[in-house]
Amino acid sequence: WVQEEAPDVLCLQETKCAVSAVPAEVRALPGLPHQFWASAKDRPGYSGVGLLARSEPLDVTYGIGEGPERAQTAPKISPKSPQNCPKNQPKVTPKLPQKSAQNRPKTAPKISPNPGFTPQERRGFSRLLAAGFVDSFRHLYPEARGAFTFWTYLGGARARNVGWRLDYAVLSQRLLGQLCDCKIRSTVPGSDHCPVTALLAV
Repeated sequence: WVQEEAPDVLCLQETKCAVSAVPAEVRALPGLPHQFWASAKDRPGYSGVGLLARSEPLDVTYGIGEGPERAQTAPKISPKSPQNCPKNQPKVTPKLPQKSAQNRPKTAPKISPNPGFTPQERRGFSRLLAAGFVDSFRHLYPEARGAFTFWTYLGGARARNVGWRLDYAVLSQRLLGQLCDCKIRSTVPGSDHCPVTALLAV
């Protein structure tokens, strides 16, 4: 799927392995030679993130102030000013670890504090938005319903599309003008989450 999608930047979360244990087939993904990995220190198999890029990032920063298990690699992007978004525009496929109150708000509070919809996580995402960052999917599709990125394995939830939107492409205001589209790839199998693809003209 990654080869078909051909992203310029691929962000992974919950890799659940030490840096030294990243599978060889992931290391060898064509077109993504610049790879940066972070895993929870002294906690093998827990959390972990990775960033794979077609071009070498200007800078990569580790850590977001919430402990090593939440370390996030992030490139600095130097945007241009496109007249429009061509069909062959570059692609960025980020999956951020923040959770949002955009998930099933009528039902989820009844089951909190389940991970993914705790009050702390909802407040954290609200602070991110209040700081000026933009939920790119919601920005483009404000009326969209049933656009989930996570489904429990229990009770055939994915087949019935009973899920939460836990994964986001969050952009700074500086990059918002380069946003062409944001797609939730709900048909991609292999996890209880699905990828989110942001299309940016940079």
